[in-house]
Amino acid sequence: MHQRVEYEQAAYALGKNYIIGLDEAGRGPMAGPLVVGAVIFEKGYTNDLINDSKQLTEARREYLYDVITQDALAYQIEIIEVDEVDRLNVYQASKKGMLDAIKHISIHPDYALSDAMPLGNAIEHQAIIKGDSLSISIAAASILAKVTRDRIMKTYDLIYPEYGFAKHKGYPTKQHKEALKNHGVTPIHRRSFQPVIDVLNEQLSLKL
Repeated sequence: MHQRVEYEQAAYALGKNYIIGLDEAGRGPMAGPLVVGAVIFEKGYTNDLINDSKQLTEARREYLYDVITQDALAYQIEIIEVDEVDRLNVYQASKKGMLDAIKHISIHPDYALSDAMPLGNAIEHQAIIKGDSLSISIAAASILAKVTRDRIMKTYDLIYPEYGFAKHKGYPTKQHKEALKNHGVTPIHRRSFQPVIDVLNEQLSLKL
């Protein structure tokens, strides 16, 4: 059996026709949006190059982004902005993004494969731990989400060049934490994340 199609084949065997793969990028960063990708391939689609986005170079992800958007029967990208992430928490924001992708994608799916995210009764589905390395549909969704989010963070790097967003993409690296302390909290920082809370509390104490 072709690599990373076992879960898709099992769903087809159940009589499913349109299988949507779902994954997110950006649960860990303390700045920037969370992005959900969703992909539906035609039955039997294979591509050995499509893998978990974390296992690929940036150049390979960019190349595969174009391949996936061209080859997919349908795809959808949902962007969950910082205020929504703060309001819901990253887990619930990820789930909402996946449910929104199912609603908004141009072909109505009859089965979903998600990267370890239970979707309730919204659709018959399977939540697969490390699904982005086990399912071609989830892997493709992970690539769309990662590339989209990285492009967004590179744009924010032009707006806030002192923070290094193009390099660390908003993750809580040492460089990012130091920039946060030195330059303060931007509108794209997640105010529910502890390093950001600490800086906000420090700024508040200085004003008192």
